[in-house]
Amino acid sequence: MRTVNVPTPRPEAPASLPRAQPADDRTDRGFHVYRVTKYDPADRDAAGHYVGPEDVYSDHGAVEAAYLASVAAFAEETGITHLAIREPEVAGFVNFGVEPPIDGHGLAGLFPPDLTGYHDGAQVPMSVALELVRAMLRDNGAWCRLEAEGRFFVHVGYDQYVYVGSALPCPYAVSLTHGRGLFAEQIDRSPYDPHLDEADSARGRSADDAFWAELNVLISRRGTVLLEEGFVFNTSRWHRIALDDVASIRSRIAPRARLLIWPDLSADVDTALAGLPDDGLVEIVWQNSRGEITSLTIDETEYPALPAKLADARAVLILSCDEDERIPLMAAVMPDPDGVLRARWMP
Repeated sequence: MRTVNVPTPRPEAPASLPRAQPADDRTDRGFHVYRVTKYDPADRDAAGHYVGPEDVYSDHGAVEAAYLASVAAFAEETGITHLAIREPEVAGFVNFGVEPPIDGHGLAGLFPPDLTGYHDGAQVPMSVALELVRAMLRDNGAWCRLEAEGRFFVHVGYDQYVYVGSALPCPYAVSLTHGRGLFAEQIDRSPYDPHLDEADSARGRSADDAFWAELNVLISRRGTVLLEEGFVFNTSRWHRIALDDVASIRSRIAPRARLLIWPDLSADVDTALAGLPDDGLVEIVWQNSRGEITSLTIDETEYPALPAKLADARAVLILSCDEDERIPLMAAVMPDPDGVLRARWMP
């Protein structure tokens, strides 16, 4: 497993967010949406910017507990006991939160170290969902949307902004939120509505039988290729695949993972490293003597440390982090077992 040090920022920093725009055909239609914060609406200027005395940090104490109690109350009033993880990610090269990420991204104790079970579509009980909300409030590094399709959602933004949507108005939860010293303001839509994502209008290719048949043809021509299994933003697993490996690896791919097919690693490590660009971010993928494949994203300032980092490398691939240059041989997203592509992200 590796961390791709390229950030996937949340849509915007809600501390300066004005009231959501009027509803249109892509709003949270049918939902009662509330912006839950510790920020008194009376302390906003005409543009909706908060100008009061509250800071943007989690107190890790009574205020944080009030946020979690509010989310739990909205869920209970809606009749929700489990939520689905959507578009999960962990911290990358740049952190946009006000607090530094921690080791494990706030997921330790919730998921195994290899993050098995933390993937798009995974169903978790409310107890785990609330711990994910806590990790996001603390900027621990993990982020995801939490949803019960058509009934409920929780989106955590920057600066202690939480957006809750329910198919029901939830007057008890609103009252509880206010009683605990927070504010539940009804708005038209969450700024983290997935319909606002650029990728939402054009989902990726499905990794269906036709995709795997095409991959077999590609491998038969090339001999071996590299498959990047992106099951969480900023984290991937790497697989070096020959023709005999395809069926086995396909059976182990994480649900709804993004699949990118790259040329095989080169055994000529020195020549590959000699071709590093003079500047800019690159991702170095390498296989060590034990057959483990990992990667590292660096810029030119870190080149002098490469000999030590890659001392055990037996094969390597250099990938540009420039979007215009980072073009895989093939790309697709894993469908669900019923063949339907429900993942909203692009490969």
